[in-house]
Formats: sequence, structure tokens, C-alpha cells
Amino acid sequence: MAKKVKVSDLADKFHMEVLTGEAGLSRPITVADLYRPGLEMAGYFNYHPRERVQMLGKTEITFLEMLTSGVRRNRAEQLCAPEETPCIVVTRGLEVPTELIDEATKRDLPILRSQVSTTIFASRLTGFLENRLAPSTTIHGVLVDVYGIGMLITGSSGIGKSETALELVKRGHRLIADDAVEIRQTADHVLSGNAPELIRHLLEIRGVGIINVMTLFGAGAIRNVKKISVVVKLENWQQDKQYDRLGLDEEMTRIIDTDIPLVTIPVRPGRNLAVIVEVAAMNYRLKGMGYNAALQFTNKLTEQLSEDYEDSD
Repeated sequence: MAKKVKVSDLADKFHMEVLTGEAGLSRPITVADLYRPGLEMAGYFNYHPRERVQMLGKTEITFLEMLTSGVRRNRAEQLCAPEETPCIVVTRGLEVPTELIDEATKRDLPILRSQVSTTIFASRLTGFLENRLAPSTTIHGVLVDVYGIGMLITGSSGIGKSETALELVKRGHRLIADDAVEIRQTADHVLSGNAPELIRHLLEIRGVGIINVMTLFGAGAIRNVKKISVVVKLENWQQDKQYDRLGLDEEMTRIIDTDIPLVTIPVRPGRNLAVIVEVAAMNYRLKGMGYNAALQFTNKLTEQLSEDYEDSD
């Protein structure tokens, strides 16, 4: 579920001045897109996206000031009328026309003013809203940064996820989250994970207890947020199960609405899981660079068999 964002969150986050509509600061913001009502200032409201945060910069305010008072009041009335409009943001510290202040006050519509330039503020606000409104979920697992690759380690309770993460940290890699991983999906279907505030930097090791990774191993052993590239599933070794030995069959798993590569690692005594996770990360990087060891081996084997067949003829 995405977190709810209110107009008051914007005012607090970006230290904006509240000019009108303090009673409307609890209005919800449901979309991350912003809108600069240019055509609307000229009177064309047919396709006005009312549910977006309305942003007025130097262009819009200057155009409004060119209109007569009556026309300006008409435009302000139409801009402020929709109940689903969360707020109006004025940038560059510009003076807001009296007619717009009056109409917004009648409807408890918040008008917020920022001193930042329009382009820069729009970029910051869009990034903030995309992050807060992104679809999210929480998964039981461990997220580690291995050679720059975000590896989400999952599996049943007690199978060794945290112990594997501890060994990876000792080998120079970084911990993002243990036990619970909060995952957000951005608009371009990228998954990023982080730890809940309560358990950030903490790792639970059965028999030892809870340890603080940053305190024990230093600031270089932790990271707050990381893009998730691969899911590593640890499962108990099943004697009768056929495991992929070549790596040609690429499994995928879905988190929220995004498909992501899945590596299943059978767990049995004597297997060094940390090293296997490292190799999985490096192999993923190589595939991204265009090198697939399993595919090359298969191609060479096919060529060899063809040559042997031709020689036998």
C-alpha cells in the first residue's frame, strides 16, 4: 500500500509559506504528477487535471496580472472550484493576485509559496511525491549490497538468511535490511528496498542476539536504500528435486508489479552460502555485460558434438 500524503506534508517538507486554506492542509494528494495551468489561465478548462497539485510560476502569474480584474477573478474561481484539487503552489516567492487569494480563501484551498525557482522546485516535489506515493510492500527477508548488486535473500525462518548476511558483511559487503524489507516500486518499475526505522542497521543472529552492524563493522558496512536486482531464495535441500545445474533456465519472481530474476539455492551442511551469493551477484553483472557462461558452454558443446558427428561420417 502506498503511504498517504497530505498538503501539510508538502508545507513541512519544503518549508513553504501557507498563504490561504489552513483548514484544507489535510487534503490528500493522490498522484505524483504536477500541473502548470497555462491554457487554463487563458480560459480553456476542458481537460484540466484537477486532481494534481497546481503549480504557478513566473509565466502563469505574469499572464494573470495582464488580465482585467473581472477576467482574473473568473479564472481564479474556476481554478479553485474543484474539490479534488489538493493545493496551489506558487514558486519564486511571487506575489499572488488578490482575486486568487480571495477565491482560495472561500473554499479553504491551500495556497503555498516557495522561494525556490519553478523548475528546481518541480523536480524536487515530483521526486518526493513519486517516492511517497509509490506502491509498496514489506517482505520477510534480508537485503544486502553485494558488489553493487542489490540481493534480496528470502527463505523460511531459521534457514540462515541473517547468518549469510553477517558473513557477507564480514567479507566487505553492505547490509540494508534484516528480517523485514520495505520495498517500493517506482513509476519505471524499479524496486528499491530499505529497513523500517525501528530495525535499521540491526541484525539478528540466533544464539548471539541483536547486533548493530554499523557499530561493530563501521559506517561502510551499511546502506540505507538499495535497488533490488536479484532475489535469492534459500530452501532446504530436497533429495528428489531436480536443481538447475547449468543456469540456462532463468526463473523470475514478481514483487508488486515487477518481474525480477530469481536464484534458488538449496541449503545443506557444508555449503558456503555467502560465497554462492557473491558468485550469483558477479554472474548477474556478467550477464548484464553480455557474457553468459552457461550459454557459451552449451554453444561450445553443440559445436563439439557437431564436429564429432561429421568426423564419424
